[in-house]
Amino acid sequence: MDAPPRQRRLMPANQLPVVLCLSGHDPSGGAGIQADIETLAALGCHAATVITALTVQDTTNVRDILPQKPEDLRRQVELLLADMPVAVIKIGLIGSAALAETIAQLIVQYPDLPVVLDPVLAAGGGAALADEKLLQTLRQHLLPLTTVLTPNSLEARRLAGLIDLDACAQWLLDKGCRHVLITGSHENRPEVINTLYSHSHQEAFRWQRLPHEYHGSGCTLAAAVAAYLARGVNPLTAAREAQRYTWHALEAGFQPGQGQYLPRRIANG
Repeated sequence: MDAPPRQRRLMPANQLPVVLCLSGHDPSGGAGIQADIETLAALGCHAATVITALTVQDTTNVRDILPQKPEDLRRQVELLLADMPVAVIKIGLIGSAALAETIAQLIVQYPDLPVVLDPVLAAGGGAALADEKLLQTLRQHLLPLTTVLTPNSLEARRLAGLIDLDACAQWLLDKGCRHVLITGSHENRPEVINTLYSHSHQEAFRWQRLPHEYHGSGCTLAAAVAAYLARGVNPLTAAREAQRYTWHALEAGFQPGQGQYLPRRIANG
């Protein structure tokens, strides 16, 4: 039997909105939990963080993923949701199908809580970060709970099993996502075209293509969407403003290692 919906604490006046981030730890600081923290701080929110998995990676690629135990994640999330007035849940790298199922079991108890899901399926360097079992769990258990899904075009195609991006978006909406923002930096076009879909709306955004490859751009975008939602903005406006913030963070990016550039998020607020 499903657990009954739970009431969450309301945010007191004059307090930073709280976003609960469930993401992996990237030692390079470009993606994952650090990207969430920096983005949310820059946009006037507080990040409460639970690590889904440690990773062995640098700015060039991911070498290994070390997921935490589902029961340990459950205990951390339950404590935070009971203690803090969480406004939004943001999900990034998950690490295993068991963790994805546990996360779904937790958030289904809070049906009024918006969820931003960044389906991290591959690293910027090409390493696969999700097997078929995790994909199936995402499709079956997490997509129906998602307020805003933020896949890049490669992730949208892999999730939906289709080629045409409009068809992918419709498939994802039919699975239960309320809004789908598909980013187009992987497409062979002179400019980047991101498209926001909902059941009653479709809107394309055109952005100047920047000269480098970036590590953590998807994490930054999803965290920014979560930040604007936490501040009370509607999903369509949140998606628009999050893209603007992310583009400027990438434009100001820097290269601390030998691989991809990292977004400059803090100074971008």
